Amino acid sequence: MSPEPLPPSPWDFDPDRWPREDCVAAGADLEPSTVVAAYATGAFPMPHEGELLWWSPVRRGVLVPSDLKVSRSLGRSARRFTVTVDESFEEVIDACADPSRPGAWIDADIRAAYVELHRLGWAHSVETRDGDGRLVGGLYGLALGGLFAGESMFHRERDASKVALMGLVDVVGPDRLVDVQWSTPHLASLGVTEWPRERYLAALDELVEGPLPDLWR
Repeated sequence: MSPEPLPPSPWDFDPDRWPREDCVAAGADLEPSTVVAAYATGAFPMPHEGELLWWSPVRRGVLVPSDLKVSRSLGRSARRFTVTVDESFEEVIDACADPSRPGAWIDADIRAAYVELHRLGWAHSVETRDGDGRLVGGLYGLALGGLFAGESMFHRERDASKVALMGLVDVVGPDRLVDVQWSTPHLASLGVTEWPRERYLAALDELVEGPLPDLWR
């Protein structure tokens, strides 16, 4: 079972004050209690040009696990890999943070915050490994009850990140929700859709109060 968080740092996450903006706040801190409280109210941290910003997309990318689309070619690719969970969290976040990746945004403060959240039992990783056991893809995020809030994913071999997503769906099961923040054509091809912010926020309380997947209880 995940530990109870300490009281969050005083901060008012109120996305309704920014009805047409994805960015809803700036400042605060990355203490575990603050980050968990933010996710539970629909916001997540992402720095930009040295400033800590908090985001709640107007159109939220989400994956209903039963909507995951696995093509024949992806199914064949999956047979080349094995999937592990929480075996290489720091390796996964470091691969996601690779500064050579386009749009890299994970800085040292974000890394430290999520490594601590992993230590406390909130953050988790799903790893894709090749036939020799080498890490070739993966993803990480936070599990809050029936919500898995995905943060980032990477691949070093074709389809390895997609196979990590398949592994995540196996862990969370059909009755929960995977938040991917923003949809992309790549994610849409896997079954990700967009929910208006209002719908996402309305679903949060029930999701967060729901049971964690068995693996993370």
